[in-house]
Amino acid sequence: MDWHIAEINVARLRAPIDDPLVAEFVDALVDVNALAEGSPGFVWRLQTPAGDATGIQAFDDELIIVNMSVWASIEALADYVYRTVHTDFLRRKREWFERLGTAHAALWWVPAGSLPSVEDGTGRLDVLRQQGPTARAFTFAHRFDPAEVATGTDVRDTCPA
Repeated sequence: MDWHIAEINVARLRAPIDDPLVAEFVDALVDVNALAEGSPGFVWRLQTPAGDATGIQAFDDELIIVNMSVWASIEALADYVYRTVHTDFLRRKREWFERLGTAHAALWWVPAGSLPSVEDGTGRLDVLRQQGPTARAFTFAHRFDPAEVATGTDVRDTCPA
């Protein structure tokens, strides 16, 4: 079976989406999203008919925004996140977002050709928050192989505590 990598990341805005405090971030979304879509390995991203995901309410808190995407490989996703102008926005995230104090991003493998729902993404984020990195939800720093998803194994299942 072929696998793609899915990711979710969430952030809590310092002000409502139409507030001047976050305007520079909002104004950059079109370009940053176009950069993602034009990047090698890009498959899909969550968006409304307006072209971004800021209008998708995944949490009760209206200031929490969600982003999800699917990529052909974890390397392609990492290249986009850490080796493009996207990195400039990561460096400035404290200008626009509050610190969550809990995991704000999760990765997981999906069968090629399938797309995750917002509920899939928030569920994976919950798994990461509750269990730490596992084959079901992990981070760039603690990666798992797609074979571990297929077999249901996790290194914590096979290593003595």
